[in-house]
Amino acid sequence: MSVLLSIKPKYVEQIENGSKLYEFRRVIFKQDIDEIYVYATAPIKQIVGKICIDEIIEDTPKNLWGNFKQNAGINKKDFFEYFSGKEKGYAIKIKDFISFEKPIDPYQENPKFVPPQSYAYLDNILPMITV
Repeated sequence: MSVLLSIKPKYVEQIENGSKLYEFRRVIFKQDIDEIYVYATAPIKQIVGKICIDEIIEDTPKNLWGNFKQNAGINKKDFFEYFSGKEKGYAIKIKDFISFEKPIDPYQENPKFVPPQSYAYLDNILPMITV
């Protein structure tokens, strides 16, 4: 099973260059996931690559920050604003990032495409994508 995550371009760049080793989420997948496809939000608006998952860590935001801040790719203020009001969060440890030579325009694949707020199962929104 694969999911699509919307990620801001500045964070995608950090994932690509290896300085961001964790992607943080307030909610996590309900099914086992093999691959995470990355949708770079505006102004790029394309699926630019995929993340190979090492592991997913569930913990309090305080502990996630304490354990992973060195490779978080986000500053402390923004991190805690993102997790505001949440008792737990998730850190997706990135094993590898595969950048697509030719990014995928999801709007060409599906004219009704809407980027996911959190995540979406790829089969549900772009079943024809094979990379």
